[in-house]
Amino acid sequence: MFFFQPKVVILYKEEKLNVKYFPNITSVDELNALVKELDKPCIDCDFKSPIRYFRGRFTKKEYINAVNEIKNHIQKGDIYEMNFCQEFYNDDAVIHPADTFVALNRYSPTPFATFLKKGNNYIISASPERFLKKKGDVIVSQPIKGTIARSIDPDEDESIKQHLKNDPKERAENIMIVDLVRNDLSKIAEIGSVNVDELCGVYPFRQLYQMISTISCKLKKEHDFVDVLKATFPMGSMTGAPKIRAMQLIEQFERTKRGLYSGSIGYITPDHNFDLNVVIRTLLYNKDKEYLSFSVGGAITINSDPEKEYQECMLKARAILSTLKAEIIDAE
Repeated sequence: MFFFQPKVVILYKEEKLNVKYFPNITSVDELNALVKELDKPCIDCDFKSPIRYFRGRFTKKEYINAVNEIKNHIQKGDIYEMNFCQEFYNDDAVIHPADTFVALNRYSPTPFATFLKKGNNYIISASPERFLKKKGDVIVSQPIKGTIARSIDPDEDESIKQHLKNDPKERAENIMIVDLVRNDLSKIAEIGSVNVDELCGVYPFRQLYQMISTISCKLKKEHDFVDVLKATFPMGSMTGAPKIRAMQLIEQFERTKRGLYSGSIGYITPDHNFDLNVVIRTLLYNKDKEYLSFSVGGAITINSDPEKEYQECMLKARAILSTLKAEIIDAE
């Protein structure tokens, strides 16, 4: 866990820029310099990526074999859904993290994008997913389960959207996680207040359609931020169901520790509201070790086709690979 209180908060809303700061530790001159720095022309207009490749922890064949083994566990009744992820990495990477972040979010704009630096570790995220939001006494969770590539042809694109909306497998994946989230929220919710506001809504992003459900509840007065996290973390969309057994199998089948991937980044306001994302579609960069990596995954159910699950991973990797103009090597 890493928490910090910012010296400066810059809020842009409805054509208005608000700057909040502590006058005892930040001068007006520093603020002016910061705003001028942020107001420069786009820094990625001539973005040239130094990265040409990533290596995978699984070959395609190994990944497919693992999916089949996970399906065996589902068949035996151990779990009924598991989020299975794989890492791609480059251990000789020298990048400019801020330029890379701007380039990634120009290519793939998302509502929960995040750039974070702690020491020489960087998070470069184009996350589309909200984990939890609190406003007043209302908690909202919006898990994503269900992904399909878009088309540049409008008619075909609409057909793709409808296909995702009505796909029995994708809907089943989403609904399983909705049930898990409902169960998690019920631990901290007023009795009878857990509600599914939208089930399996399909939303457009630049390269993808995503299936998103919205679940809300009214928070009991005696519960605080820590209680909410204890009840809900890690998020069901990145674990599976039942959650504990799915996490045990994740530990068994995945070949790297997830680290911050599938964790959460967000903010807490002074009045105890908060908004937290899900760390997906994200580059993690250790500058000292020159180690750059990202992970992708998907929900494995009894109806999963291992080949299609692998292709879905490649689809989710597309924004990062396209931004960096890199490819996966040693995949076969």
